[in-house]
Amino acid sequence: MNYVFFDLETQNLFEDVGGRDHIDKLKVACAVTFSTAKNDFSIYWEKDVPALVEELRSATKVIGFNLLGFDYKVLQPYAPQTRFASIPTLDLLFDLQKNLGFRLSLDTIASATLGATKTADGLQSVQWFRSGELDKVSEYCQADVDITRRVFEFGRDNGFIHYKSKLGSKLKASVKWK
Repeated sequence: MNYVFFDLETQNLFEDVGGRDHIDKLKVACAVTFSTAKNDFSIYWEKDVPALVEELRSATKVIGFNLLGFDYKVLQPYAPQTRFASIPTLDLLFDLQKNLGFRLSLDTIASATLGATKTADGLQSVQWFRSGELDKVSEYCQADVDITRRVFEFGRDNGFIHYKSKLGSKLKASVKWK
């Protein structure tokens, strides 16, 4: 079994590419994976996307947050022959939205479940990329992958995760993550 946890950061913002309908134009800045088989992280830059896609395709399961609605769409122009929908994937956002009927942010889940928060956001990441602070981009992306992995492991082991309501109450959501 090789679970690959995955996240990517982009070179552009929605406003740079004409809005949310053009996710495929955002371009990869950095991607990070954590492989359970290697028990280690891998960092990929735009030039490394073919190797990233190969790692994703060879995984037993790819796990992430908003992979179906974002990350795979950003990757698609780099690998037009790849059917990302055929890759065994657990999208934590999609799964939770299906069960709860609304979207949650990774930060909301991580803070309620783990007591951990994201270290930055995608806007900050694009600014770092544009100013050449690539180490900050990769560290932020790696931190997101690690938080995603920890949320998944908590949900897998306990059958639920926590999240905060709009009023700040700590609530439970049942999950069946394997």
